[in-house]
Amino acid sequence: MSAEDLERYETEMELQLYREYRDVVRMFSYIVETERRFYLANDVDVTPHSVGGDVYFELRLRDAWVWDMYRPARFVPSVRVLTFRDVNVEELNREDPTPPVFSEDG
Repeated sequence: MSAEDLERYETEMELQLYREYRDVVRMFSYIVETERRFYLANDVDVTPHSVGGDVYFELRLRDAWVWDMYRPARFVPSVRVLTFRDVNVEELNREDPTPPVFSEDG
């Protein structure tokens, strides 16, 4: 497989994922972004923890969808994320579910 074929394949996978996102976004109440993943969820709990002067966040998502083109199953009943990085949680406006803008690397 050439580099061009691989790039074309990844572009098609990303387009399919975007179409799936567009179809399912109205089913969810929250958008959750971490440094590694993007999620849609209907229930989000963020708990900050402090250990030795460092703060990390524990996220528990229920009834979630994961933006990851390499996952065979993107719908998951629950997700637990631990992160020392920024977390963004937004409540969706059911009237105008604007798709996210993603950088080239993910």
